[in-house]
Amino acid sequence: MTLTFNKRAFAALLAVTALEALIATLGAPYPLLRGFVGDVVAVGWAYLVYRSFIRAGVLPLALAALCTGYAVELGQYLARYFGWRLEQPVLRVILGSVPDWWDMLAYTLGFFLVLALAAWNRRRGAALRGA
Repeated sequence: MTLTFNKRAFAALLAVTALEALIATLGAPYPLLRGFVGDVVAVGWAYLVYRSFIRAGVLPLALAALCTGYAVELGQYLARYFGWRLEQPVLRVILGSVPDWWDMLAYTLGFFLVLALAAWNRRRGAALRGA
């Protein structure tokens, strides 16, 4: 694992960041979109952050992204338990403030989605090189 800059991953990161911003700002009337799909996409976002700057295999980076999601959720549970509250509204939207076991499922689905998209991308690349 080495530090590097991956232009393609960074371009995808910018696109997923825009998607997450849309989900966060326009998704309030749609709880499934904002609360669940947004968390699925968040794992992909974290993966792309890592992929943009770290040269490593898909699985280690996807696991790091999954663990990041789990850590955020653990932080929400601990904050609730100890009575801590983020005062900054943007951080409350980004990190969340309500612990929910469904978020753990969303993060796990996001992890498998990252693996599936990476496998699809590898197969597509191999097909293009073979053509």
